[in-house]
Amino acid sequence: MRIAHHAATGILALALSGAVTAPASAQAPVELSPPTTPPAAKPAAKPAPKPAPPKPAATQAAVPAPLPAAPRREADLAYGAYQRGYYITAFAAATRRADEQKDVKAMTLLGELYANGLGVQRDDKKAAEWYRLAAERGDREAMFALAMLHFSGRTGAVDREQGAKLLAAAAKLGNAAAAYNLALLYIEGQLFPQDFARAAELFRTAAQLGNAEAQYALATLYKEGRGVPKDLAEAARLLAAASLADNTDAQVEYAIALFNGTGIAKNERLAAVLLAKAARKGNPIAQNRLANILAAGRGANPNPVQAIKWHIIAKAGGVSDVPLDAFVQQQPPDIRAAGEKAAKPWVDALKELRASRS
Repeated sequence: MRIAHHAATGILALALSGAVTAPASAQAPVELSPPTTPPAAKPAAKPAPKPAPPKPAATQAAVPAPLPAAPRREADLAYGAYQRGYYITAFAAATRRADEQKDVKAMTLLGELYANGLGVQRDDKKAAEWYRLAAERGDREAMFALAMLHFSGRTGAVDREQGAKLLAAAAKLGNAAAAYNLALLYIEGQLFPQDFARAAELFRTAAQLGNAEAQYALATLYKEGRGVPKDLAEAARLLAAASLADNTDAQVEYAIALFNGTGIAKNERLAAVLLAKAARKGNPIAQNRLANILAAGRGANPNPVQAIKWHIIAKAGGVSDVPLDAFVQQQPPDIRAAGEKAAKPWVDALKELRASRS
Protein backbone atom coordinates (compact mmCIF):
# COMPACT_ATOMS: atom_id res chain seq x y z
CA MET A 1 0.00 0.00 0.00
CA ARG A 2 1.48 3.31 -1.10
CA ILE A 3 0.06 6.44 0.47
CA ALA A 4 0.59 9.96 -0.81
CA HIS A 5 -0.42 13.22 0.79
CA HIS A 6 -2.13 16.21 -0.82
CA ALA A 7 -2.74 19.03 1.64
CA ALA A 8 -3.01 22.80 1.87
CA THR A 9 -3.11 25.06 4.88
CA GLY A 10 -5.51 27.99 5.17
CA ILE A 11 -2.57 30.36 4.93
CA LEU A 12 -0.13 28.60 2.63
CA ALA A 13 -1.81 26.93 -0.32
CA LEU A 14 0.84 24.31 -1.01
CA ALA A 15 0.21 22.36 -4.19
CA LEU A 16 1.17 18.94 -2.90
CA SER A 17 0.10 15.90 -4.85
CA GLY A 18 0.77 12.24 -5.42
CA ALA A 19 -0.81 9.05 -6.62
CA VAL A 20 -2.42 6.48 -4.34
CA THR A 21 -1.95 2.81 -5.10
CA ALA A 22 -2.38 -0.29 -3.01
CA PRO A 23 -2.24 -4.05 -3.36
CA ALA A 24 -5.32 -6.15 -2.82
CA SER A 25 -3.95 -7.69 0.36
CA ALA A 26 -4.53 -5.59 3.46
CA GLN A 27 -1.44 -7.14 5.05
CA ALA A 28 1.02 -5.98 2.39
CA PRO A 29 3.86 -3.64 3.43
CA VAL A 30 2.79 -0.06 3.95
CA GLU A 31 4.69 2.93 2.59
CA LEU A 32 3.69 6.55 3.02
CA SER A 33 5.06 8.72 0.24
CA PRO A 34 5.77 12.43 0.79
CA PRO A 35 4.51 15.08 -1.63
CA THR A 36 6.69 15.98 -4.57
CA THR A 37 5.33 19.33 -5.76
CA PRO A 38 6.88 22.56 -4.36
CA PRO A 39 4.73 25.23 -2.71
CA ALA A 40 2.67 27.59 -4.83
CA ALA A 41 1.44 30.16 -2.36
CA LYS A 42 -0.42 33.43 -2.38
CA PRO A 43 -0.36 36.33 0.06
CA ALA A 44 -3.18 36.58 2.49
CA ALA A 45 -5.62 39.14 3.80
CA LYS A 46 -6.49 39.76 7.42
CA PRO A 47 -10.07 38.93 8.47
CA ALA A 48 -12.25 40.36 11.19
CA PRO A 49 -13.62 37.77 13.62
CA LYS A 50 -16.85 39.66 14.39
CA PRO A 51 -18.77 40.66 12.34
CA ALA A 52 -18.15 38.31 9.41
CA PRO A 53 -14.62 38.55 7.99
CA PRO A 54 -14.15 40.81 4.99
CA LYS A 55 -13.66 39.21 1.59
CA PRO A 56 -9.93 38.92 0.85
CA ALA A 57 -8.38 40.25 -2.30
CA ALA A 58 -8.73 38.09 -5.38
CA THR A 59 -7.00 34.68 -5.13
CA GLN A 60 -5.87 35.36 -1.59
CA ALA A 61 -6.43 33.14 1.41
CA ALA A 62 -7.43 34.52 4.78
CA VAL A 63 -4.86 34.72 7.55
CA PRO A 64 -5.95 34.71 11.18
CA ALA A 65 -4.66 37.87 12.81
CA PRO A 66 -2.44 37.49 15.86
CA LEU A 67 -3.31 39.28 19.06
CA PRO A 68 -1.46 42.56 19.43
CA ALA A 69 1.96 42.27 21.01
CA ALA A 70 2.30 42.36 24.76
CA PRO A 71 1.76 45.94 25.91
CA ARG A 72 3.92 48.09 28.08
CA ARG A 73 2.99 48.01 31.74
CA GLU A 74 1.03 51.27 31.69
CA ALA A 75 -1.29 49.99 28.97
CA ASP A 76 -2.09 46.75 30.79
CA LEU A 77 -5.63 47.86 31.63
CA ALA A 78 -6.65 48.24 28.00
CA TYR A 79 -4.98 45.04 26.84
CA GLY A 80 -6.14 43.06 29.81
CA ALA A 81 -9.73 44.06 29.08
CA TYR A 82 -9.24 43.21 25.41
CA GLN A 83 -7.90 39.74 26.18
CA ARG A 84 -10.80 39.03 28.54
CA GLY A 85 -13.36 40.14 25.96
CA TYR A 86 -14.32 43.40 27.70
CA TYR A 87 -14.07 45.38 24.50
CA ILE A 88 -15.95 48.50 25.58
CA THR A 89 -13.64 48.85 28.57
CA ALA A 90 -10.65 48.21 26.34
CA PHE A 91 -11.80 50.85 23.88
CA ALA A 92 -12.27 53.47 26.60
CA ALA A 93 -8.91 52.74 28.22
CA ALA A 94 -7.05 52.66 24.89
CA THR A 95 -8.67 55.91 23.75
CA ARG A 96 -7.61 57.61 26.95
CA ARG A 97 -4.03 56.32 26.64
CA ALA A 98 -3.80 57.34 22.97
CA ASP A 99 -5.21 60.82 23.54
CA GLU A 100 -3.39 61.68 26.74
CA GLN A 101 -0.03 59.98 26.30
CA LYS A 102 0.15 59.14 22.58
CA ASP A 103 0.68 55.52 23.57
CA VAL A 104 1.62 53.51 20.46
CA LYS A 105 0.26 50.18 21.66
CA ALA A 106 -3.01 51.84 22.56
CA MET A 107 -3.22 53.17 18.99
CA THR A 108 -2.67 49.68 17.60
CA LEU A 109 -5.33 48.30 19.91
CA LEU A 110 -7.81 50.94 18.75
CA GLY A 111 -7.08 49.91 15.17
CA GLU A 112 -7.78 46.31 16.09
CA LEU A 113 -11.07 47.17 17.78
CA TYR A 114 -12.28 49.29 14.86
CA ALA A 115 -11.13 46.71 12.29
CA ASN A 116 -13.03 43.90 13.98
CA GLY A 117 -16.03 45.82 15.30
CA LEU A 118 -15.25 44.93 18.91
CA GLY A 119 -16.82 47.25 21.46
CA VAL A 120 -17.39 49.80 18.71
CA GLN A 121 -18.98 49.95 15.28
CA ARG A 122 -16.65 48.46 12.70
CA ASP A 123 -14.97 51.25 10.76
CA ASP A 124 -12.18 50.34 8.35
CA LYS A 125 -11.24 53.97 7.76
CA LYS A 126 -10.71 54.64 11.48
CA ALA A 127 -8.92 51.31 11.86
CA ALA A 128 -6.49 52.27 9.11
CA GLU A 129 -5.96 55.70 10.65
CA TRP A 130 -5.04 54.27 14.04
CA TYR A 131 -2.86 51.55 12.52
CA ARG A 132 -1.09 54.19 10.41
CA LEU A 133 -0.41 56.41 13.42
CA ALA A 134 1.08 53.46 15.30
CA ALA A 135 3.02 52.24 12.26
CA GLU A 136 4.57 55.67 11.75
CA ARG A 137 5.81 55.42 15.34
CA GLY A 138 7.46 52.07 14.65
CA ASP A 139 4.91 49.54 15.89
CA ARG A 140 5.43 46.31 13.93
CA GLU A 141 2.02 44.84 14.74
CA ALA A 142 0.34 47.97 13.37
CA MET A 143 2.47 47.73 10.22
CA PHE A 144 1.37 44.14 9.67
CA ALA A 145 -2.29 44.90 10.32
CA LEU A 146 -2.25 47.90 7.99
CA ALA A 147 -0.55 45.78 5.31
CA MET A 148 -3.37 43.26 5.52
CA LEU A 149 -5.94 46.03 5.11
CA HIS A 150 -4.15 47.13 1.93
CA PHE A 151 -4.07 43.58 0.56
CA SER A 152 -7.76 43.06 1.26
CA GLY A 153 -8.81 46.43 -0.16
CA ARG A 154 -10.34 47.53 3.12
CA THR A 155 -8.53 50.86 2.88
CA GLY A 156 -10.11 51.53 -0.52
CA ALA A 157 -8.56 50.02 -3.62
CA VAL A 158 -6.34 46.98 -3.19
CA ASP A 159 -2.77 48.20 -2.88
CA ARG A 160 -0.42 45.23 -2.92
CA GLU A 161 2.72 47.33 -3.35
CA GLN A 162 2.03 49.38 -0.24
CA GLY A 163 1.05 46.21 1.59
CA ALA A 164 4.35 44.59 0.62
CA LYS A 165 6.32 47.61 1.85
CA LEU A 166 4.60 47.43 5.21
CA LEU A 167 5.18 43.68 5.43
CA ALA A 168 8.89 44.22 4.75
CA ALA A 169 9.11 46.87 7.44
CA ALA A 170 7.25 44.75 10.00
CA ALA A 171 9.30 41.66 9.13
CA LYS A 172 12.52 43.60 9.60
CA LEU A 173 11.32 44.49 13.11
CA GLY A 174 10.62 40.84 13.95
CA ASN A 175 6.94 40.32 13.17
CA ALA A 176 6.65 36.61 12.34
CA ALA A 177 3.37 36.86 10.45
CA ALA A 178 4.78 39.65 8.28
CA ALA A 179 7.89 37.61 7.43
CA TYR A 180 5.71 34.63 6.58
CA ASN A 181 3.39 36.59 4.29
CA LEU A 182 6.32 38.37 2.63
CA ALA A 183 7.81 34.96 1.86
CA LEU A 184 4.56 34.02 0.14
CA LEU A 185 4.95 37.01 -2.15
CA TYR A 186 8.40 35.79 -3.20
CA ILE A 187 6.96 32.35 -3.97
CA GLU A 188 4.02 33.87 -5.83
CA GLY A 189 6.39 35.80 -8.10
CA GLN A 190 4.07 38.67 -9.06
CA LEU A 191 5.11 41.70 -7.03
CA PHE A 192 8.69 40.41 -6.94
CA PRO A 193 10.56 37.98 -9.18
CA GLN A 194 10.02 34.45 -7.86
CA ASP A 195 12.82 33.73 -5.41
CA PHE A 196 12.69 30.54 -3.35
CA ALA A 197 15.96 31.35 -1.59
CA ARG A 198 14.61 34.66 -0.31
CA ALA A 199 11.34 32.97 0.63
CA ALA A 200 13.28 30.36 2.60
CA GLU A 201 15.14 33.10 4.50
CA LEU A 202 11.87 34.75 5.46
CA PHE A 203 10.19 31.47 6.37
CA ARG A 204 13.20 30.69 8.56
CA THR A 205 12.87 34.03 10.34
CA ALA A 206 9.20 33.36 11.05
CA ALA A 207 9.84 29.72 11.94
CA GLN A 208 12.45 30.67 14.51
CA LEU A 209 9.89 33.00 16.06
CA GLY A 210 7.53 30.05 16.47
CA ASN A 211 5.24 30.50 13.45
CA ALA A 212 3.92 26.99 12.74
CA GLU A 213 2.83 27.76 9.18
CA ALA A 214 6.33 29.00 8.37
CA GLN A 215 7.84 25.87 9.93
CA TYR A 216 5.64 23.74 7.71
CA ALA A 217 6.40 25.79 4.60
CA LEU A 218 10.15 25.74 5.23
CA ALA A 219 10.01 21.99 5.79
CA THR A 220 8.43 21.62 2.36
CA LEU A 221 11.24 23.64 0.78
CA TYR A 222 13.83 21.44 2.50
CA LYS A 223 12.08 18.31 1.27
CA GLU A 224 12.09 19.58 -2.29
CA GLY A 225 15.43 21.38 -2.23
CA ARG A 226 13.83 24.65 -3.32
CA GLY A 227 15.78 27.70 -2.18
CA VAL A 228 17.73 25.53 0.26
CA PRO A 229 19.77 22.33 -0.08
CA LYS A 230 17.61 19.23 0.14
CA ASP A 231 17.72 18.08 3.76
CA LEU A 232 15.19 15.50 4.91
CA ALA A 233 16.41 15.59 8.50
CA GLU A 234 15.86 19.33 8.73
CA ALA A 235 12.49 18.93 7.06
CA ALA A 236 11.49 16.35 9.66
CA ARG A 237 12.67 18.60 12.49
CA LEU A 238 10.57 21.48 11.23
CA LEU A 239 7.56 19.26 10.66
CA ALA A 240 7.89 18.03 14.24
CA ALA A 241 7.87 21.60 15.54
CA ALA A 242 4.83 22.57 13.46
CA SER A 243 3.07 19.34 14.41
CA LEU A 244 3.67 20.06 18.09
CA ALA A 245 2.04 23.47 17.51
CA ASP A 246 -1.04 21.59 16.23
CA ASN A 247 -0.63 22.40 12.54
CA THR A 248 -2.81 19.70 10.99
CA ASP A 249 -1.03 19.41 7.66
CA ALA A 250 2.32 19.21 9.44
CA GLN A 251 0.95 16.39 11.57
CA VAL A 252 0.08 14.45 8.42
CA GLU A 253 3.47 15.13 6.82
CA TYR A 254 5.34 14.34 10.02
CA ALA A 255 3.39 11.11 10.34
CA ILE A 256 4.54 10.16 6.82
CA ALA A 257 8.16 10.89 7.72
CA LEU A 258 7.87 8.86 10.92
CA PHE A 259 6.20 5.93 9.22
CA ASN A 260 8.89 5.71 6.54
CA GLY A 261 11.82 6.77 8.71
CA THR A 262 12.54 9.64 6.34
CA GLY A 263 14.96 12.05 7.99
CA ILE A 264 14.03 10.68 11.39
CA ALA A 265 13.93 7.35 13.22
CA LYS A 266 11.10 5.14 12.01
CA ASN A 267 8.11 5.07 14.38
CA GLU A 268 4.98 3.57 12.84
CA ARG A 269 2.91 3.73 16.01
CA LEU A 270 3.50 7.44 16.57
CA ALA A 271 2.71 7.98 12.89
CA ALA A 272 -0.64 6.26 13.37
CA VAL A 273 -1.35 8.36 16.47
CA LEU A 274 -0.69 11.59 14.55
CA LEU A 275 -2.82 10.49 11.61
CA ALA A 276 -5.65 9.63 13.99
CA LYS A 277 -5.39 13.08 15.58
CA ALA A 278 -5.51 14.82 12.19
CA ALA A 279 -8.34 12.55 11.07
CA ARG A 280 -10.45 13.48 14.09
CA LYS A 281 -9.93 17.14 13.21
CA GLY A 282 -11.57 16.49 9.86
CA ASN A 283 -8.58 16.17 7.52
CA PRO A 284 -9.76 13.83 4.71
CA ILE A 285 -6.20 12.92 3.69
CA ALA A 286 -5.39 11.78 7.21
CA GLN A 287 -8.71 9.93 7.35
CA ASN A 288 -7.88 8.03 4.17
CA ARG A 289 -4.33 7.19 5.25
CA LEU A 290 -5.52 6.11 8.69
CA ALA A 291 -8.06 3.82 7.03
CA ASN A 292 -5.27 2.18 5.04
CA ILE A 293 -3.16 1.70 8.16
CA LEU A 294 -6.04 0.18 10.09
CA ALA A 295 -6.83 -2.12 7.18
CA ALA A 296 -3.19 -3.24 6.90
CA GLY A 297 -2.49 -3.43 10.63
CA ARG A 298 0.80 -1.52 10.46
CA GLY A 299 1.40 1.05 13.18
CA ALA A 300 -1.90 0.06 14.77
CA ASN A 301 -3.76 -3.17 15.35
CA PRO A 302 -5.94 -4.29 12.41
CA ASN A 303 -9.42 -2.89 12.81
CA PRO A 304 -11.66 -3.40 9.78
CA VAL A 305 -14.63 -1.57 11.34
CA GLN A 306 -12.59 1.58 11.96
CA ALA A 307 -10.89 1.21 8.59
CA ILE A 308 -14.28 1.17 6.86
CA LYS A 309 -15.48 4.08 8.99
CA TRP A 310 -12.57 6.34 8.08
CA HIS A 311 -12.66 5.25 4.44
CA ILE A 312 -16.31 6.26 4.16
CA ILE A 313 -15.66 9.59 5.89
CA ALA A 314 -12.65 10.31 3.68
CA LYS A 315 -14.69 9.53 0.55
CA ALA A 316 -17.38 11.94 1.77
CA GLY A 317 -14.60 14.51 2.10
CA GLY A 318 -13.50 13.96 -1.49
CA VAL A 319 -10.71 11.38 -1.17
CA SER A 320 -11.44 8.17 -3.06
CA ASP A 321 -9.48 4.94 -2.76
CA VAL A 322 -10.29 2.01 -5.05
CA PRO A 323 -8.20 -0.56 -3.14
CA LEU A 324 -10.02 0.33 0.06
CA ASP A 325 -13.32 -0.05 -1.79
CA ALA A 326 -12.22 -3.60 -2.55
CA PHE A 327 -11.17 -4.12 1.06
CA VAL A 328 -14.63 -3.08 2.25
CA GLN A 329 -16.33 -5.47 -0.15
CA GLN A 330 -14.23 -8.35 1.19
CA GLN A 331 -15.51 -7.85 4.75
CA PRO A 332 -18.44 -9.76 6.25
CA PRO A 333 -21.81 -7.93 6.14
CA ASP A 334 -21.85 -7.28 9.91
CA ILE A 335 -18.39 -5.64 9.77
CA ARG A 336 -19.42 -3.44 6.86
CA ALA A 337 -22.62 -2.45 8.65
CA ALA A 338 -20.72 -1.54 11.82
CA GLY A 339 -18.29 0.62 9.86
CA GLU A 340 -21.10 2.37 8.00
CA LYS A 341 -22.92 3.04 11.27
CA ALA A 342 -19.80 4.54 12.85
CA ALA A 343 -19.26 6.79 9.83
CA LYS A 344 -22.83 8.06 9.55
CA PRO A 345 -22.66 10.94 12.10
CA TRP A 346 -19.56 12.30 10.37
CA VAL A 347 -21.07 12.01 6.91
CA ASP A 348 -24.31 13.64 8.06
CA ALA A 349 -22.36 16.52 9.60
CA LEU A 350 -20.47 17.05 6.34
CA LYS A 351 -23.73 17.14 4.41
CA GLU A 352 -25.18 19.70 6.81
CA LEU A 353 -22.06 21.84 6.53
CA ARG A 354 -22.20 21.83 2.75
CA ALA A 355 -25.90 22.63 2.78
CA SER A 356 -25.29 25.62 5.07
CA ARG A 357 -22.66 26.96 2.67
CA SER A 358 -24.77 26.61 -0.46
